[in-house]
Amino acid sequence: MQRFLMIAIVTMATTLSDATAASAPVGGAVGVLAGTDAGTDSGSDAVWCGDLISSSITEGTVTSAEVVEAGEFSPLVAPGGRTPSAASVSRTYGGLPAFCRVVATLRPSNDSNITVEVWMPLSGWNGKYQAVGNAAFTGSVRHGAMVAALADGYATSSTDGGHLGNNAEFGLDHPEKVIDFGWRSVHLMAVVAKEVIAAHYDDDLRYAYWNGCSAGGRQAMKLAQDFPEDFDGIVAGAPGQDWTGRAAGALRVAMYLEANPDARLTEDDRSLVHAAALRACDASDGVTDGIISSPQRCDFDPTVLQCEGAKNGSCLSAAQVETVRMLYSSPVNPATNREITGLLPGSELCWTDLGWTRSARATGLEQYRYLVYGDPSWTVDRFDFDIDIVKAEAADNGTLNALDPDLGPFFARGGKLLAYHGWSDPQISPLNATQYYERVVEAVGNAEDVHDSYRLFMAPGMGHCGGGEGPNTFDKMEPLEAWVEEGRAPDELIATKFGPGGEVEITRPLCAYPARAIYDGSGDPKREESFSCEPR
Repeated sequence: MQRFLMIAIVTMATTLSDATAASAPVGGAVGVLAGTDAGTDSGSDAVWCGDLISSSITEGTVTSAEVVEAGEFSPLVAPGGRTPSAASVSRTYGGLPAFCRVVATLRPSNDSNITVEVWMPLSGWNGKYQAVGNAAFTGSVRHGAMVAALADGYATSSTDGGHLGNNAEFGLDHPEKVIDFGWRSVHLMAVVAKEVIAAHYDDDLRYAYWNGCSAGGRQAMKLAQDFPEDFDGIVAGAPGQDWTGRAAGALRVAMYLEANPDARLTEDDRSLVHAAALRACDASDGVTDGIISSPQRCDFDPTVLQCEGAKNGSCLSAAQVETVRMLYSSPVNPATNREITGLLPGSELCWTDLGWTRSARATGLEQYRYLVYGDPSWTVDRFDFDIDIVKAEAADNGTLNALDPDLGPFFARGGKLLAYHGWSDPQISPLNATQYYERVVEAVGNAEDVHDSYRLFMAPGMGHCGGGEGPNTFDKMEPLEAWVEEGRAPDELIATKFGPGGEVEITRPLCAYPARAIYDGSGDPKREESFSCEPR
């Protein structure tokens, strides 16, 4: 029960939509620290927490190494950041055990300034390490994401990605900082965290895990593709691995709607579309329950909503129907013939008057302003999909995008990858996840070999990293640990939707893709035992 509650806490703390993350406080300042070590390090060869200040680490230096007493951690914020309330700090961090907090600065290039924090429990260490991911372009150590890992006995770490701030301005004329953000900071964090853990504890590190969603999912995929030795097991949630594609997809719709105000969808219009999508798609899993289980299979034509006469509350204008089509569509990069995937039926309630979410548009605009054109004055009305998607991918050149389907080296060393994505995600197209999985199968050449090392779980009705109308809370780390450490691969995950009072409303199995959950035809459709995983 304690583990499950901590999962719920970290979900609230770390699966902020990118929109929320864009306004999150900047971390990295030293919290409340004790002046002397408390607790006992493991073994006679271990280095006391405070003595880690003199540790030699790769590409940097340890700048702080001190004990934080149980329940005493309080994050500070940089100037201009939002100061958390005392109640919020107590709720999030008050239950933490005493731990050794190590802060390091890494400088792999002349223009690098990467902050890494490593937290290590003073007692009860489980012999494992869990690194946590970041969000959007936000540059901050994700203290909230480290809470559940530490409480569960892991040594844990987070990085600011090499910059402070909430947008991509750091990358303007700073190519080394873009590399730091793209992949170097998380790889070096893993290297340095293992060095610090090895110095602090006498017992050897047994397993290393990664846990991240959204931008943290992009980082996860980058690590699996380029640094197969870093982690034994990886959780990749709603991975934003097609970073440039998401930017282009969001701006393509935003440009159309900025130029055509009459084509925008009001909240009532979006509800109308959602209801029509449910009528067309809901029953495909054998039960009508307000959840679309296979939206990629649904042949929903929004033309059925087009007004025959004047626009009214029960229909859409022709221009609005075109907006819905744009949001669902997946245009092709003319240089590579790769689809830039759109959103799916079921996501409509989280659309906005300019199409995709505010954060999707904001990060897209920042991508083009600072990382593609190097022009802070660049505006959405200048966007041309056929030209700009090609320019964005060429400018990125695999720095942020994590699209390489060759996971063979990660598989060969025994690595396990557990990915998940909500079918109703309005931030990052869920088709990113399924199409990438299929490209990995093609690259590896054998679906069974992929299934042995990489499992993808698509969650019906779930939004971005959580939320939504469907079951959206489920354990990822325990199934991954069982897979890595005991060889028990997860065929399904049991997801739960909680009501406003914390009561269980729905439970449903999430099936390892390409299988899907189908109602058995009898029993309570709100309980997982009434569903079976069936092949596609």
